[in-house]
Amino acid sequence: MQIAAILFDKDGTLFDFDASWGVWARGQLERLGAGDAALTGRLANAIGFDLALARFAPSSPVIAGTSEEVADYLLPHLAGQDRAALIADLNAAAEDVPLASPVDLTACLNGLRARGLRLGVATNDSEATAWSHLRQAGVETAFDFVAGYDSGFGAKPEPGPLLAFAREIGIAPAQVAMVGDSRHDLHAARAAGMRAVAVLSGPATHADLAPHADVVLPHIGALEHWLDAGT
Repeated sequence: MQIAAILFDKDGTLFDFDASWGVWARGQLERLGAGDAALTGRLANAIGFDLALARFAPSSPVIAGTSEEVADYLLPHLAGQDRAALIADLNAAAEDVPLASPVDLTACLNGLRARGLRLGVATNDSEATAWSHLRQAGVETAFDFVAGYDSGFGAKPEPGPLLAFAREIGIAPAQVAMVGDSRHDLHAARAAGMRAVAVLSGPATHADLAPHADVVLPHIGALEHWLDAGT
């Protein structure tokens, strides 16, 4: 069945994961550690982050996790910290992350829209942060739908936000390609009955993603070639 719409994950897909989040994450961990190097190290270990390299491990729960899940990994090391306050703090801080895309994002999205494709975003980040990032990148008008973990449709790997996109634009799930950099994205695609397209602009490797994907691409810039090849 011909692809009529593409639903993107955000971090690691529209935006290169480590290039966008690495230095930012190190700064946030140091801020939460409040000058205590040992505490900062424990916080980094809790979320699978290498402070020296400013990189996330492929197995890091942050890669596909929600802000609530990340807070839960950090909380055991932050005595007296309120969970709701920490989640709000992480969400607010995330709106200022320096974004880096693996491709010319405007040109890529315009090329897909020129083909008549409908576009959306389903992220395990908050919806407010997603909109903030899309506006920073100047591409918010390219999308017909944006959902975060807090939009009321659930979070990946559950298929809820993917199926909500299909309903919103009136297209059968089988005509949608879900593009992402994690197993969560690919498992959600399978559960929703969509094409599962993996990209390597996040920490996960080809070997990690290939068993769960219909195709593995280097980045979203390769989508048009994939579409031309008949998917």
